[in-house]
Amino acid sequence: MSKFALKVKPDILLNDAVKIPNVNIHQVPIIKGDTLSASIAAASIIAKVTRDRIMEKYDSIYPEYGFADNVGYGSAKHIEAIKKYGPSPIHRRTFIKNFV
Repeated sequence: MSKFALKVKPDILLNDAVKIPNVNIHQVPIIKGDTLSASIAAASIIAKVTRDRIMEKYDSIYPEYGFADNVGYGSAKHIEAIKKYGPSPIHRRTFIKNFV
């Protein structure tokens, strides 16, 4: 059981435009789902707030990247830090491939 396993298995997943690979639950990807579904919109907000909190913690570990200020988005200052210091262990390789 993965650390993200749910205690109750849902019958269906409403996804914001994507299908999640390797998930054995019926999925319905909805383009612009966060504007068409209240549950997708609510999940999007929860995910954003959670991600921002995680990025603030990473800022204390990797202060040179300014994660608390840019919460992981590719601001000019953040991209310059990647060029100067190289990628940190938490950088997505698909994101940084255009900068390093």
